[in-house]
Amino acid sequence: MTETAAPEIETPEPASASLPREDAQQTRHPRIAAYSGPAGGWGALKSVGQHVSHSRAPWKSVRSLLKANQDKGFDCPGCAWGDPEHGSSFEFCENGAKAVAWEVTAKRVTPRFFAQHTVTELLGWDDFMLEDQGRLTEPMRYDAASDRYIPISWDAAFALVAEHLSALTSPDEALFYTSGRASNEAAYLYQLFVRLFGTNNFPDCSNMCHEASGVGMKASLGVGKGTVLLEDFEHADAIFVFGQNPGTNHPRMLGDLRRASRRGARIVSFNPLRERGLERFADPQSPLEMMTLSSQPISHRYYQPRMGGDMAAVRGMAKALFAMEARGEFTRAASFIEAHTRGVEDWQALVESTEWATLEDQSGLTRAQLEEAAAIFAGADNVICTWAMGITQHLHAVQSVREIVNLLLLGGHFGRPGAGACPVRGHSNVQGDRTMGIDEKAPTWLIDALEARYGVSMPRTPGYNTVESLAALEQGKAKTFIALGGNFTRATPDSERTEAAMRNLELNVQISTKLNRSHLVMGKQTDALILPCLGRSEIDRSSQVASQHISVEDSMSMVHSSVGIKAPASPELRSEPGIIAAIARATLARVLPARGVRDPVDWQALSENYDLIRDEIAAVIPGFADFNARLAHKRGFHLANPVRELAFRTSSGLAEFSHMPLPESVIHQQLARRDGWLTLQTMRSHDQYNTTVYGYNDRYRGVSGQRRVIFINGEDLARLGLADGDWVDMLGEPRPDGSERRAPQFRLVEYDIPAGCIGAYYPETNVLVALESHGADTGTPSSKAVPVRLERSSRIA
Repeated sequence: MTETAAPEIETPEPASASLPREDAQQTRHPRIAAYSGPAGGWGALKSVGQHVSHSRAPWKSVRSLLKANQDKGFDCPGCAWGDPEHGSSFEFCENGAKAVAWEVTAKRVTPRFFAQHTVTELLGWDDFMLEDQGRLTEPMRYDAASDRYIPISWDAAFALVAEHLSALTSPDEALFYTSGRASNEAAYLYQLFVRLFGTNNFPDCSNMCHEASGVGMKASLGVGKGTVLLEDFEHADAIFVFGQNPGTNHPRMLGDLRRASRRGARIVSFNPLRERGLERFADPQSPLEMMTLSSQPISHRYYQPRMGGDMAAVRGMAKALFAMEARGEFTRAASFIEAHTRGVEDWQALVESTEWATLEDQSGLTRAQLEEAAAIFAGADNVICTWAMGITQHLHAVQSVREIVNLLLLGGHFGRPGAGACPVRGHSNVQGDRTMGIDEKAPTWLIDALEARYGVSMPRTPGYNTVESLAALEQGKAKTFIALGGNFTRATPDSERTEAAMRNLELNVQISTKLNRSHLVMGKQTDALILPCLGRSEIDRSSQVASQHISVEDSMSMVHSSVGIKAPASPELRSEPGIIAAIARATLARVLPARGVRDPVDWQALSENYDLIRDEIAAVIPGFADFNARLAHKRGFHLANPVRELAFRTSSGLAEFSHMPLPESVIHQQLARRDGWLTLQTMRSHDQYNTTVYGYNDRYRGVSGQRRVIFINGEDLARLGLADGDWVDMLGEPRPDGSERRAPQFRLVEYDIPAGCIGAYYPETNVLVALESHGADTGTPSSKAVPVRLERSSRIA
């Protein structure tokens, strides 16, 4: 370890003093035009070039892209799709490239910017305009008198946080949010600090996306993580893709689906919308495909269930399989089921007693389609089922996840290459954060291990998840909020209620790289801080270590390192672990002595050498023994999943077939009885990752220069007396107080989507998602099945 000179700092380029000029390529000439090309290909390369140019740092962006996912470079800050353990570690990904260009931009948000813009003015800017101003450069504090952010020193900021936290009547009056962007090291320090402080209030992004995957799989298999490695996709005979759009949300997955399709694996997709990435893909790294303008078909069969109909579709496949078995056309994995499972008889009886008419009506698919899908399943020796938020953001999401697992259990598709369950997580380390202990329902083993390691009593009462945190804010039960990344007010449901609740805060702290709306929502009595942090791509130096590295865990439970390669955007930036450690040190120095406890953690040492944090992780978190040594491996290491060894950590020691009933009706069935109502699915555009909007285009769906569009079936247009291109407002169910949920001025776009169903982008449509509408077992908002009706808008062009 050596002391190093201060790192080189790039010359900031301040943001404009006026409302930002709309980028010509993004917003000029809004139009709708059908896209005829494949996913990927030249369109992807052109898009990357435009976004790299827009960053105003094209050479630095290209250099950073060449180092993404490299052994001695940094890991892509985008999605959680896995990296291969063999061959070239560089894989082209359009949206990963956008994420890198977005982070390494030459644009800067300095104190001069805040001096020129009031918070009230900035609240009128959209999500793209706010983040497009560039990287935050130094800590800022909100000044209510001037309605502006003004500079504050780091020490004064940490003291202010400690003052607020130590003044609370109870630690449970504080909320500690975590984005899936945070590293394992930052997440571990964060949960350790918060539990030493005295609460389990950990609302996080998992609450809003994949909670059902963890809950459902843990109940069925004993482990709440996926059971496959990336290499398993090389051996699968059939891959069933439920409720996900990899072309936009995790484009590197398309490369693995392309290779599987080329070697003859059957890919079966279930998605309400026709998505180009599930139809065909041109690999930008394939010279032959690029030169010949050719592409590879992806889905062997593509089914479009109505929103919320996936569980019924899977149950229909199972009904068809039992009928095939009776005819001698399918053989269940009898020895596997006998040795490793229980409950198949109850599930079979439930499936066989379900009428085809019920399955067809709820799924929106025909019996012939479901029998066809079942035949593909029956003909495959090795099956992978993969899914995302099209499954998990429903009221009955846990039942759907368990039904998919039931199907895999019936065929014995666990414990061998090319088979298993693969929930595809969103942000790059959302799974790792949960592994590190970011969990409002702290497992007993974790609290026991923390208490044994640090000798301090830790809270065991469950804390607030995201929806519960919003309720606590509304009711005045929560007074301070600290966000480790993310854009909480735009990610959460019921936007107007969320913002009203956030205005009740006494302290709002945002640890961020860029400006977003969550920095701007505060009440008259709210203290607010912006604490700017290093990005994944930037060199993280300390007085002890020349270049610190962090680690993340992908969807396949591979843990690998990431090392920044680019000079920091500002000399004032601090790392996430450094910011957390400083807040912890300042706060616990006030809180713990009052309880007669000495702070057991050397926060300064941990923040200066992340190897020491990893030693703490190794001592507390199972599977991380010799963490530092194993992380030095070329592609990191795999966290062992007992299901791969056919060990099931359920109470019975066996995999549990679920025999949960179908919902009596799902939203699309209920709305069929209400004239004029439709089922809305909120979703991303192609120029978007979570709440980060990179631009106004959605290339694969044919949308340019705009975001306020609704994708709608032609039959619904005719039924409602509307036409393609009309402008409408969307209205949701009234709030409990009778107030209106309205999302105004959306353009209708005729699209291939089931009748009765529509799609539109979030966060603009989050205002329509009721805070009370969430999975009972998960707290996850039902953002993929929102009841809405349309009214003609005052806008006519």
